[in-house]
Amino acid sequence: MRDFVGYADCPPDIQWPGGARLAVNFVLNIEEGSEYSISDGDGRTDAALSEVATPRVPRGDRDLGAESMFEYGSRVGFWRIHRLFRDFGLPLTAFTCALALERNPRIARAIKESDWDVVAHGRRWIEHYLLDEETEREEIAQAYRVIKDLVGKAPRGWYCRYAPSTATRRLVVEHGGFAYDSDSYNDELPYWVTVGQQSHLVVPYSLAINDSKLVGGPLVTGRQFGEFLIDTFDELLSESDLHPRMMSVGMHARILGQPGRIHGLRMFMEHIQDHEEVWVCRRGDLAAHWQEVFPAPKDEQG
Repeated sequence: MRDFVGYADCPPDIQWPGGARLAVNFVLNIEEGSEYSISDGDGRTDAALSEVATPRVPRGDRDLGAESMFEYGSRVGFWRIHRLFRDFGLPLTAFTCALALERNPRIARAIKESDWDVVAHGRRWIEHYLLDEETEREEIAQAYRVIKDLVGKAPRGWYCRYAPSTATRRLVVEHGGFAYDSDSYNDELPYWVTVGQQSHLVVPYSLAINDSKLVGGPLVTGRQFGEFLIDTFDELLSESDLHPRMMSVGMHARILGQPGRIHGLRMFMEHIQDHEEVWVCRRGDLAAHWQEVFPAPKDEQG
């Protein structure tokens, strides 16, 4: 059943750690190498969130241009973003596809050696709403197992490509290894739902505060994206005396990792770094804090 009300005008009056009223979470989607491809038997090349708005190569033929744009993300873009966060000393959450890590062990090692947390973004970057239930159950289990093996830490969260299937949340809960999912865009605070007889935490994500706007969308330059991030941050911060909020910044290595775009991210990071009333956190930290200060209602706990 859909919920059109949410917290409405009575959001929980909580504080983030250190008395902060705004939590900022940077999310890097790592998908390169797990997308649809001819070589993986998919019958087509994936060009989503690339520099080409519409496919140019006939469906069924390899699109070497689109393939190379994905490769840019793992060969160059990831490392540019990795260096930037290392230099600023800010935490990051990796929404990662298992196959992408299998095909790029250097990225897997970089995540393993970092203080980043990980969210399972699927075994592959495919639409789970196109899968039958048994296939989806196995995809979820494989994603969890492979990511844990490669980076040495289990993914505590789950996030599909764009949208879950009607079974995804139940399957994630049934798996038992996940503390939350981010398969929702409907709020600026975490919230609890009931799945079967069990309480389950949802930590919403955002496609609005997302670098996907930089390809085939209304924004053109990294500077414009940076200004949008700053405007969003300033507005949320201005509301923080009234109620707390969280801000999820979505990034992709093949998009924001481009030199002409990453400047906007740097602008934003410089803008927020001196705000003591802001908590820049990993997504798992955010979920754990919510579970502690705003646990599931007793009548919903399993």
